[in-house]
Amino acid sequence: MTDPWVALEPGADPVERGRVLRRAHEAFTQRGTVGRPVRSVVADSWRRSAKAGVGPEGTARVELTDGDLGSYRAEHPLARVMPLVRELLGTFASDGEHLLAVCDAQGRLLWVEGDAATRRRADRMNFVPGARWAESAVGTNAPGTAVAVDRPVQVFAAEHFIRRVQPWTCAAAPVHDPRTGRVLGAVDITGGDGLAHPHSLGFVQAVARAAESQLALLTPPGASTNALELAALGRDEARLLARGRKIRLSRRHSEILVLLARHPEGLSGDELLCALYEDESVTPVTLRAELARLRRLLGSGLLGSRPYRLLVPVESDVAVVERRLETGAVTAAASAYAGPLLPGSQAPAVARLRRRLADGLRSALIAVHDPDLLADWAHAPWGEDDLEVWRALAAVRPTPAVRSRLRELESELSAPPVWGRPRAR
Repeated sequence: MTDPWVALEPGADPVERGRVLRRAHEAFTQRGTVGRPVRSVVADSWRRSAKAGVGPEGTARVELTDGDLGSYRAEHPLARVMPLVRELLGTFASDGEHLLAVCDAQGRLLWVEGDAATRRRADRMNFVPGARWAESAVGTNAPGTAVAVDRPVQVFAAEHFIRRVQPWTCAAAPVHDPRTGRVLGAVDITGGDGLAHPHSLGFVQAVARAAESQLALLTPPGASTNALELAALGRDEARLLARGRKIRLSRRHSEILVLLARHPEGLSGDELLCALYEDESVTPVTLRAELARLRRLLGSGLLGSRPYRLLVPVESDVAVVERRLETGAVTAAASAYAGPLLPGSQAPAVARLRRRLADGLRSALIAVHDPDLLADWAHAPWGEDDLEVWRALAAVRPTPAVRSRLRELESELSAPPVWGRPRAR
């Protein structure tokens, strides 16, 4: 295979390929082994799917309906480029008896359009607006896998993890925010074996790039000059969007901006010193030197003093998660949580905020008993040893893989500590 992201090489027999893949899928679901004919991108996706507790007889769950779906779509950034996506893909989908689909960054389908008869068939497997097609929910599929690996990908026949999806072929490409690079979702084309061709993958990739270009054009020229955008979740060095510039911050500068974003009224030098340093011997001179370097990095007019404060509004991913939790929008909060806040930071105030945010979200996830949300947390690096979350997941999705992992964790945590090292908690 010359391109590992394409399902079939030109001239390959789709019938024979499908037969080989069905045997490989059976071998994996029965014995956990992956044969050589399976592409590495598919094999890796099958393993992630199984680890997430997805079963081959599963089905997608509809999470958003009626008014909730309508309001969510209207507010989503990809709504602004749907006219372009329909113009580029709509006729192709209708004429070829295919479906055009667009999902968000969590694999949740927002729009599914195209041939009426094909839509009716797709309805039977819940390939409908509002349904969640993330890998952690329904296993290997083009839109879910595209956002999981952040690459254009094609999925053919029995490469799909769930059996009821295996009569289909799909190709999807992620769409990114042109300013921040964040994945917003994916554009997908779904239909029959005829889509198992390099052209369909190249086509959706071109549509995704066109959508990104359109988003860039739709952003007002001065939009990024009046506010800062701070991304600090799941990364040791925060990323700042300021006046159209993407700035990667040092760890100390990341900590300073996180704290100033939390305190728009500003912080005195002494307050900032206590928030940042455990070592009481650190002098104000050290802090002033850091702030001077940060001011030069940001440019004029952004960082004030006496007290230290940001002179323009700032939107942070931390604040987004907090607001959504406060309003009870747990699914939306989980989707915005990219990981612990500055996980390597030892700054006292940052560590407290990191714990408070993570504990608040995990408590909300346990309370709502949503198996997909719990699975996403449990299989993330920060949740793989979270005993309470695994117990909650086992209660609502007691698959063999989940029960096995729970037994492992309970055994590890009940074992006597190794000499000279405290027991893990």
